Amino acid sequence: MDQVIRKGGFQLDELESALGMYMIGFHFGWKVLYVIHSKKTIRKYEEILGISVREVFDEFGPDADRTNAYVLIQKVSSFWKLVSGEEKPALDLDKRSVS
Repeated sequence: MDQVIRKGGFQLDELESALGMYMIGFHFGWKVLYVIHSKKTIRKYEEILGISVREVFDEFGPDADRTNAYVLIQKVSSFWKLVSGEEKPALDLDKRSVS
């Protein structure tokens, strides 16, 4: 993190957001990150941090099951179709709301 901060060349708000994504990535995993961020945002943050989220984080972190994103992922047949918007999950609002 110190190297990224000292490297500079980025807007402070983008750096702060990228570092936040990095911190929560360990808890929730890269699949949750792809549901809550656009592919473009992930690429921007990867560039800022000099990482690939798919190489650094597990698919699901130890806290992933506590997120609505995890619930969405479990309800679709294809993760990448969910991320691209091709597939929408059927929501059962009686069991757990998804936002």
